[in-house]
Amino acid sequence: MEKRTEPAASPLLLAMRGIVKTFGRSVAVDGIDLDVPERAFLTLLGPSGCGKTTVLRMIAGFETPNAGEMRLDNTPLADVPPERRPVNTVFQSYALFPHLTVNDNVAFSLKLRGGVADIAVRVRRALDAVHMADFGQRYPHQLSGGQQQRVAVARSIIAEPRLLLLDEPLSALDRKMRGHLQIELKALQRRLGIAFVYVTHDQEEAFALSDIVVVMNKGRIAQKADPQTIYNRPADSFVADFIGNSTLVEGRVLERRGDAATIETALGAITAPAAEGLAAGDAAMLVIRPELLSTRGEGEATFTGSVSNCVFQGERSMIQAEVAGVPLRFAAETPYAVGTPVALWLDASRSFITRIAA
Repeated sequence: MEKRTEPAASPLLLAMRGIVKTFGRSVAVDGIDLDVPERAFLTLLGPSGCGKTTVLRMIAGFETPNAGEMRLDNTPLADVPPERRPVNTVFQSYALFPHLTVNDNVAFSLKLRGGVADIAVRVRRALDAVHMADFGQRYPHQLSGGQQQRVAVARSIIAEPRLLLLDEPLSALDRKMRGHLQIELKALQRRLGIAFVYVTHDQEEAFALSDIVVVMNKGRIAQKADPQTIYNRPADSFVADFIGNSTLVEGRVLERRGDAATIETALGAITAPAAEGLAAGDAAMLVIRPELLSTRGEGEATFTGSVSNCVFQGERSMIQAEVAGVPLRFAAETPYAVGTPVALWLDASRSFITRIAA
């Protein structure tokens, strides 16, 4: 039998250990450890106030940790001011100078530094990377929001940083433009071959862009994994509730067998894959995603109930059905009237039993 070899992990670019940041009595970041591999697209995801932007600002050097250590290329960052870190930031507001042309905005940092040769060539190369080379003589007010965002990225990459930080750069754009620029950002990151650390509260954006998603809650890391793992095997009930449109049903584990467990809930006893460490007697949460429920199936239906709400979403409707007092959500091609009886089949093999968040 041929021996199978695992792909080598990317070398580590940034390492954060035991990082704490407080503002007065408020703890913004509570002792996190975080690694960013080279060439990774890592997204910090979470609700407002969870600490994700504070983490970004500490990497950039705009905030100083109260405790812990950060190393970039194995070099401590504690005494390195922001302007000397091989890191650049794209802000939510873009922060372009309105009185400067696109060319001058992009060239600004190099001119400020002084002694840099071939600035015009480097400006052209940076604008080429974001498909804005033909707009060099325009001013910011002559550009769309999406074009301004590209110029902000070009200005940040012209100094060839080791790490690019992006603080919700697409949040001011409409949905269609965000979708378009998500594709462009990911393609740009691959072309440049540098690591991106991206902050957002939009889970769809995080999943579309990221190799690694870090879900934060109350200044701590709730889970760090690839998008598929975050979605299908959430580390706890907070992650499960924050990600997707799930129904979470509390219960107690009856038994554990291998990777699966049986949980007793208001919906009855359900056997499904379970988080490591859960054992018989533990309180836990059953996670049911809408796509795991179907109105067609073989054998006896898993659940029966009646429709309590219907939201039209264009190509489909999101239906909510009450089953034993539990609101289950599922998608349907056609709307359902409130009060309609429904039979539902659950694909329990793809649902998940997770821990209850502290």
